[in-house]
Amino acid sequence: MTNLVPVGRALLSVSDKSGLLDLARALAELEVELISTGGTAATLRAAGLKVRDVAEVTGFPEMMDGRVKTLHPMVHGGLLALRDDDEHLVAMAAHGIEPIDLLVVNLYPFEAAVARGASYDDCIENIDIGGPAMIRAAAKNHRFVNVVTDTADYKALLDELRAHDGATTLAFRQKLALTAYSRTAAYDAAVSAWMAGALKSEAPRRRTFAGTLAQTMRYGENPHQKAAFYTDGSHRPGVATAKQWQGKELSYNNINDTDAAFELVAEFDPSEGPACVIVKHANPCGVARGATLAEAYGRAFDCDRVSAFGGIIALNQPLDAATAEKISEIFTEVVIAPGADEEARAIFAAKKNLRLLTTEALPDPLAPGLAFKQVAGGFLVQDRDAGHVDALDLKVVTKRAPSDAELADLLFAWTVAKHVKSNAIVYVKDGATVGVGAGQMSRVDSTRIAARKSQDMAQALGLAQPLTQGSVVASDAFFPFADGLLAAAEAGATAIIQPGGSMRDDEVIAAADEAGLAMVFTGQRHFRH
Repeated sequence: MTNLVPVGRALLSVSDKSGLLDLARALAELEVELISTGGTAATLRAAGLKVRDVAEVTGFPEMMDGRVKTLHPMVHGGLLALRDDDEHLVAMAAHGIEPIDLLVVNLYPFEAAVARGASYDDCIENIDIGGPAMIRAAAKNHRFVNVVTDTADYKALLDELRAHDGATTLAFRQKLALTAYSRTAAYDAAVSAWMAGALKSEAPRRRTFAGTLAQTMRYGENPHQKAAFYTDGSHRPGVATAKQWQGKELSYNNINDTDAAFELVAEFDPSEGPACVIVKHANPCGVARGATLAEAYGRAFDCDRVSAFGGIIALNQPLDAATAEKISEIFTEVVIAPGADEEARAIFAAKKNLRLLTTEALPDPLAPGLAFKQVAGGFLVQDRDAGHVDALDLKVVTKRAPSDAELADLLFAWTVAKHVKSNAIVYVKDGATVGVGAGQMSRVDSTRIAARKSQDMAQALGLAQPLTQGSVVASDAFFPFADGLLAAAEAGATAIIQPGGSMRDDEVIAAADEAGLAMVFTGQRHFRH
């Protein structure tokens, strides 16, 4: 294969003009002839650079509002011609086609148009046609042609040219080609995903996902697994958009757990008061509201102090000094919040292994979106679980209705259960979790494990009885038998919230009545596997 190939002519056509002039000047200094289109040519010419219009190369003017300008044999022949094929060289000479050795293109800002909520017609106009066609042509012919699709690669290109007297190596061109094909694939994925949404196509024949590399990692869930983190361009507030103030890079598990914590804490409107979530292995081990963030953290911590060690903490309000002081008392992996004051950051600065992340906002728990999971031979796609119920959605099914205090705790417990791995059981008292049972194969086991954790904490805190006494309990799915409900009653729960829908609902309701429990049905479940 050809290795070093000199660059004599370059075609520049970019929507994002950041870094363009520095690149063009450097190419001119390397005696590279510049060809360009429309606005890019105007920018170069205004800066005093010598540039040929692509219309001069093709012999046709740009037309149809710029829709047709580079889709021409004079351009694509220059990109696709094999320099070591005699027939190609004869064809080039016969038709006056000159080789193009470097293509610099970034595409119409389609993703940005979608992100700003542009109209259907505006989004259509922002679908680039000529750009992807040229990129694919140049990338296919990477034995001879360089293709740059990202402004981040301008410096690497110039370094390569300067290191090889105006030429590039095959390895470099191959790397550029990989980036180029990844870019056009991601672009087409964005277009198809937007169109599926615009046309309300719930299950399009083909579904694609794309991402941009944000971070390579030392390993994945385990040291023998390689991993990387990609962003999807959605800009949903969270770990992908957060600013990291201190600490080493986030690991695969850190990112997964931090996302779980922040998505849950976002369920609690900050205008209704501070809330704190502590997550361990993607499950909440403590969730609470409080009069202050420090109080909310303390109450969440008291749900399961053992599991909280080395956990992830998410707050629904900006971190303050008092809360930072309390968090600093034990080892914590990550703290994420929608802001942090200077005093809080200074307190955390002494904890070098603690990562502090801040975001500009909380994610909207009701926003639509997609979630997908890989399985052998394919992947499953579903809507994000944006399910929500309020007091008016609940159906009282027992003789006793819950009190106002019980009702508030039931809704709190239901919100937490949505974010706990199934089978999920959550005990809550006075706006704080007091026992969480997660991921068990049997619902009654989750009920008993959560109660046992509360017993252990009562002993550690020196309490006369577990906090599950006088609590309420949420189950993410229906109780198939009365045993789970009775186990909750034995732990001291006085009210139950569950979806209902079991063949044995009557049996479960009768057991609740006999135990003097209040029970409400949501008509909605929250399996989380």
